Amino acid sequence: MIRLGVVSFLNARPLVDGLSQRAEVALAYDVPARLGERLIAGEYDAALVPIVDVLTAPRPLRIISDACIGCDGETMTVRVFSQIPPHRVDRLYADADSHTSVMLARVIWHELFGREIVIEPLARGANYGALQTVLLIGDKVIDPRRGSFAYEIDLGGAWRQHTGLPFVFAVWAMRDEPQSADFSRRCAEIEELLESARDRGQSRAAEIAREQGPALGWPIELAERYLCRRLMFKLTPDAIRGGQRFEESCRSIGLIAPGPALRWPAQLIESRR
Repeated sequence: MIRLGVVSFLNARPLVDGLSQRAEVALAYDVPARLGERLIAGEYDAALVPIVDVLTAPRPLRIISDACIGCDGETMTVRVFSQIPPHRVDRLYADADSHTSVMLARVIWHELFGREIVIEPLARGANYGALQTVLLIGDKVIDPRRGSFAYEIDLGGAWRQHTGLPFVFAVWAMRDEPQSADFSRRCAEIEELLESARDRGQSRAAEIAREQGPALGWPIELAERYLCRRLMFKLTPDAIRGGQRFEESCRSIGLIAPGPALRWPAQLIESRR
């Protein structure tokens, strides 16, 4: 049995297309911020882990696949909503479901606006409209109950404009084990499974949007645009450069402690040369 941890948002559905029908696969859904913890605890063989949690994990994690959730511009679903201009924001109520989005907001405000923002946890069931500035992720962004704001900052779009690079939000990771033939075979087996599912899901993205979007609160046209035109599901050389650039920014401004750099799959690094 291969146990996989994955987010419940629409953006992950193309990555696991068809896997729920496979007898040898068990899918478990959770919010992004808990997937890394549960992977380290041994509940999963692999999980779709936010990139910040790979960087800060208490034990080494290995990126095992070129399947990912990323963007090369606007994401639609990682957004800061504000009643005041961005350059005046100094406090942000943040959706704690994604550590990466919170860290990306910190980097963008530091590098673009020269401000160190204070992050406040966003209470479950909070009235978003009563807040001056809030960061939301995933399906919550398109929920009309969030109310209207004077300003919206899409963090993927801001990152692309600032750096000229894509952004990688989450990658498939496993706990890094001592090298052995059995571990290498297991990695290869899971990698092949995940990349096959991604290829199938990417080719069916419009169908997935129509089939699964409405149940998650997405109008079909919006879901199709999101899955087919906004997200990227495969690591590219530029995406890896974007991941490295983000890691450098986080370390340079003290958001994460010094430590070993992310280890991208060797075959992807080789393909960049």
